[in-house]
Amino acid sequence: MSRITGVSAKSHNYPLEEPFEISLGVQTEATNVLAAVQTETRIEGYGEGAPVPSVTSETQESTLPIVREMGDLIEGKHLAAFRQISADLKAAFPSSPSARFAVETAVIDARCRDLGIPMAELFGGTAEPFETDMTIPIVNDGEAEERAAAAATEGYEHLKVKTGSNIEADIDRVLAVADGAPAANIKIDANQGWTVPETIRFAEEMRDHGVVLDLIEQPVQHSDIQGLAKASQQVPVPIAADESLFTPADAIRLVREDAVDVMNLKLGKSALVDALTIVNIAEAANLELMIGCMLESAVAI
Repeated sequence: MSRITGVSAKSHNYPLEEPFEISLGVQTEATNVLAAVQTETRIEGYGEGAPVPSVTSETQESTLPIVREMGDLIEGKHLAAFRQISADLKAAFPSSPSARFAVETAVIDARCRDLGIPMAELFGGTAEPFETDMTIPIVNDGEAEERAAAAATEGYEHLKVKTGSNIEADIDRVLAVADGAPAANIKIDANQGWTVPETIRFAEEMRDHGVVLDLIEQPVQHSDIQGLAKASQQVPVPIAADESLFTPADAIRLVREDAVDVMNLKLGKSALVDALTIVNIAEAANLELMIGCMLESAVAI
């Protein structure tokens, strides 16, 4: 078994084609962190974290030194012990999921390179194509319709529409998307921007206009689990948790309180090993599971 001899970190910035606005703010570029794990057999593994201050309370500036500190903690450990490495990192850095995601992925990537297998195979799967959606941020109605039509032309069958700024504007934006891509499956992501009554009103407006929604994601504040449960009980559209779900303990609470119909699992919030546990919890509870991302590049994706 190969041992870890070092961990390095560097910034990874890239501009976005268009400003990306959600209810929590606007981003014009991704300011990420790349981690590389070196081993005694000269194999290198790579990982990436995408710290988003409004979601994980991390920044690129705070994440870089933490990745290097994590390297000091795991130096000398065997790659095969990646689950114990994950537990040690979580115990030492409980508030640094983006940094942990980068390091865990780099460790597991190095382990897979050492074995000569794709990462999917390590977890019992195979590397296969999958279908993703296109996200339409908070933009005016005309641009929302244009983006939806363009996405449909490019072959996207699933669209996620950002809302949570103003309920009237949100309704108009989603109706514009439905006009631009009438055959698309539409998901809504309010990013904590609504109240329960606003969520109910929005769902009723969509029903009255004949717009069928796949789900409404995180309509209320992340700490308002009771509000999520109320929305789930009173809205016929499936309700999903995003910012309310970081850890397996969060997943268990959501299940116990019957708060949601869907979990949006993002490795940037949970890191890789805990994400596998959340998958098991969702499956055991018979909840739908969506795998999401933030602004990671192809490295993490």
